[in-house]
Parts: sequence; C-alpha cells; structure tokens
Amino acid sequence: MINDTQIKNLKPKNKLYRVTDALGLRIEINPNGSKIWRYVFRWEDKLTMISLGHYPNTSLLKARQLRDEYKQLVKIGIHPKHNNTKAQSTSKQTFKDMFDMWHNNLKDEWSEGYAIDTQQRAAKYLLPVLGDMPITEINAKIMRDLLLDIQDKGVLDTVAKIRGIATRIFSYSVGMGAIEVNPVRDLPLDIFKKPKEKHYATVTEPKKIAWLLNILKEVNSLQSVKIALELAPHLFLRPTELTGLLWSEVDLESRIIRIEARRMKMKKPHIVPMSNQVYEILSSLRDSSLDNNFVFPSPRSRSKPITANSLLVAIRSVGIAKDTFVTHGFRHMASTRLNELGFNADVIETQLAHKQGGVRAVYNQAEYLDDRRIMMQDWSNYLDNLQGNAPRTETSSMDGNIEKLKASIDRLTRS
Repeated sequence: MINDTQIKNLKPKNKLYRVTDALGLRIEINPNGSKIWRYVFRWEDKLTMISLGHYPNTSLLKARQLRDEYKQLVKIGIHPKHNNTKAQSTSKQTFKDMFDMWHNNLKDEWSEGYAIDTQQRAAKYLLPVLGDMPITEINAKIMRDLLLDIQDKGVLDTVAKIRGIATRIFSYSVGMGAIEVNPVRDLPLDIFKKPKEKHYATVTEPKKIAWLLNILKEVNSLQSVKIALELAPHLFLRPTELTGLLWSEVDLESRIIRIEARRMKMKKPHIVPMSNQVYEILSSLRDSSLDNNFVFPSPRSRSKPITANSLLVAIRSVGIAKDTFVTHGFRHMASTRLNELGFNADVIETQLAHKQGGVRAVYNQAEYLDDRRIMMQDWSNYLDNLQGNAPRTETSSMDGNIEKLKASIDRLTRS
C-alpha cells in the first residue's frame, strides 16, 4: 500500500506509468504530471478499469472509499459507472463512518454470528460515545477513559473485546489514510485489570458423567433440542457449531461431518468422524427431516436453527445448576477424560479444533484422521458403557473397553 507522501513524490516520466495501492486501486502518472486514480476489476470475465478522479482533488482516502464502494457494487452485479452514488466528503469522517466502512469490508469474511456480535458490541459501547466524533479528534485519553468506564461496570471480558474492536477500526483508519496514529495501540495493558481465567463448569469423574447423561434423558423439550443434547457429548463441538449444523455438512456415506470454515471459531474447516452411535442418530433424523437445511431446525423459523441458549435452558430444566455444568462443558469433559485415559494429546486437541502453534501444528497437518476415527468410536463406547448400554462396536483396545485400556496403561507406567 502507498501513502500520501509517496504519491506526492511520484514524478512524471517520458511514458505513462502506474503505481499499485491495493485491491485493484492504482494511481496513473502521466507525462504531463497529472495523477489519476484508477480502479481495476473483473467484469463479465474481462479486466475493466474505471477512473476515480484526479489527485489531489480526490485524496488517497477518498479513492480507497470509492474503490470499496465499487467493489461492493461489482459483488452484487452492478457496474460502478451505472451507479449514481457519490463518495462522502472526507473532511469530517466520523468514527461511525470508519466503523461502517471497516465492518462492511470484513463482514463477508466473518461468520454471521461474529459479524452481528461485533455490530452489537460497537452499538452498545463505542458508537454512543464516539459515533459522531471526527475520527481525527479521538485520542488515547478519550479511549482510555472509555475503556476504564467499561471496566468500572465490572465486565472485564468486555473491556478486552471492545479494545480489540477499537484497535482494528483505528488500524483500518490508518490504512485508509483517515488518521496518522492508532490511539489505542499505545495504551499500556497494565492500566486495565486482567479478567479472571474462565473455566466452564463441567463434570469429569466417571460416576458424575453417567449421572449427567442419564439425567439429560429426562429433558422434556423440542425434539431438535433433545437430539442435539444427545449428540453433544459425542461430537466435541462448541454450542453454536452444533446447533447450526447443516445437512450439507453431514456426509452419511463417508461417516464424516465437515463443518464449513465460516462457522468455526478458528475459521478453518473442521472434520468430525462419526461413531456408530452418531451415525445411527443422524441417519434416523435425516429420514424424518428431508425438507430442511438445518439438522436442528428452529420451530419458529424454517430458515434458522435452534439456538445455543435453547440447549442451556434444557439443561437447567432438569435441575442442573450453572456452577455444575454448562453446554460448553461437554468439550472439557471429553478433553479431560480422554487425556486421563491415555489418548494422544495432539489427536484430542485436533478434534477439539483448538489453535495450535509451533512444531505441534506442523505435525497436525495430516489431522490424525485415522486416529480420530478410532478415538471418537472409543469415546462413544465409553459413554455407552457408563450408562450401562452395550457398546455398538468393539473399541480399539485389546480388551474391548476403555477402562481396561486405562488400567493397562497405568500398569505399564508403573512397571
């Protein structure tokens, strides 16, 4: 990307030449010294170039704004030169103007839930204070006071999230040439309280896991909620990843669930091997819901799934307290118990779709799929065993049950 100083220093040559900015924007320097902004885009499979105005009458910021507007028009099938809208004057760009530009530029890359959450958090904590302020007048002191005011409300997790959103908006504004410095960047972390580490309430002892699974059978709720809760301990998914499951992500023939990157926290596609237990439940459910895109459709709208909160409400309905278990606790339950049972930690972390770095991430490129298939079947059998049900198939251990496998591992470790 180029900056204003570089543009001013571009000198004419004997022949016309162009200097690229980013995302199709470039500036054309003519032999007579004139500088013209051009936006290059693909239209009907052909590269097309359109003029955005002369520099400096059309500033760098304004050119980038026009590029982004035209980019959105092209996405929806409108040729930019057929559009009559004009770019806003950049002399009084407000914080809301820059937030809207940033949000519109990125929302297609985010999950729908994240885009909505970001919009709602900004509307509650940032826009009421900063929305109408010129972006150039917002300094570090204003941002410090705003964040400390949120902290005084006792919502320490929110402070970090709002700081993160604000940082990205101001960084975008710097990149667009609206401001020179990000006023959040240099705020020291030491002036803010650290939120307490969040632990999701869960159960990990075998007897308590058995108690949990048996009591959840008493849930008197919608069929989609009951089945989602039945599958939750087997799949290791985050609540929204589970409730938003699409039939297009379920491959019954290959016995694989392939979740789209846009729905995953780490924005990477995720594979969940189906155990026999999961396969039987989903096969039966598929036969009865051929007319919906969602595995767990909402009873209120065919175009939406049930919510993650509906699972939590169902858990509370059978008397399970919030400090005993939450929906996210299924993941922690599986992680803790599988580690205790001696399964490979990398296989567990990969199945949980946790972010990993360093050498471990390199070796995980193969995704341990065969090992994960075995582990997921073993885990489903283990859950069946705790409830007194006969396993649907043999586990991978030589004795045919995970507890015996654990005993063997413990015995070998002591010897």
